Amino acid sequence: MRRSVVPEITGPRLHLVESWSETLGNGIGSDGPAKVEIRCTEKADGDLSIDSDADRLDANRRQIVDRPWIWLRQVHGNRVVVVSDSANPDELDAILGTEADAIVTRRDDVALAVQSADCATIALWSDDGVIGAVHAGWRGLEADVVGATVDAMRSMGAETIHARTGPCIGVECYEFGATELRRMVALFGPEVVGRSAEGNDALDVRRAVSLSLARSGVDHAGGSSRCSACQPHELWSHRSRNEKQRQALVVWIGHDE
Repeated sequence: MRRSVVPEITGPRLHLVESWSETLGNGIGSDGPAKVEIRCTEKADGDLSIDSDADRLDANRRQIVDRPWIWLRQVHGNRVVVVSDSANPDELDAILGTEADAIVTRRDDVALAVQSADCATIALWSDDGVIGAVHAGWRGLEADVVGATVDAMRSMGAETIHARTGPCIGVECYEFGATELRRMVALFGPEVVGRSAEGNDALDVRRAVSLSLARSGVDHAGGSSRCSACQPHELWSHRSRNEKQRQALVVWIGHDE
C-alpha cells in the first residue's frame, strides 16, 4: 500500500492531494500488475457536482483520471448499482445519473465516483479486484448502505474487503436532533454520540461508518481525518455554508507501467 498526502502549490495556498494506492492480487486486469487507486478531491480540483456546467465538469474529471466516470444521482438510500463486465458504451451511459448511493464493478476501464459536501464517502476493494464507491450520509447509514454494498461485492466473488474513507463533517460541527440521534444510537450504540464545539449533542459520522464497516466484516484501512465544515478554503460544506458544489471520492483499477 502507498498513501500519498502531497502538498502542491496552487497560487497563494497549498493544495493537499489525498490519495492511496493499494496493490491487488497477481493477474488481475488486462494490462499487467493491478492496483486500486483512490483519490479524494478538494476545492482546488474544481466542482465535481453532477449539476455543474457539463464542459467544466468533464474537464475537472479528466484532470483527476482520464477515463469514463460512473456517477449517480445520490438519494440518501441503500440502492447499489452493479456495473457489469459486459456492459457496452450505451449501457454504461444509461447507468449515469441512476438514483442510488453506491456503485460496484470488476471493470478496469472506468472510474467510480461519489460526491459529497459533508456526508461520508467510502472506497471499497477486494484483493481479487472488485471495487466500490459509497455515499453514506446518516440516512444511508441508517438504511445500511454499507452492508448492501458489501453484499453486492460478495455476490460478485469478493472475499476479503478493505475500505478507505474520504473527508466528511466532523463530530465537532455536527449538532444533531434528539429524535434522529436516538435512532442512530439504537442502530450503532452510544459510541456515535459526541459533543459539538459548543458542547451540544452531535453525531460522529466517522464512528458510525467504522461500526458499519466492522459489522459487514470489512477491514477499515483508514482514510481522511479532514472535516468539511472546518476547512472552508479546502472543502465544500452544505450544512455549515449551504454550498452547492461538491468534492468527490474516486476509485479505479490502475496498472503499473
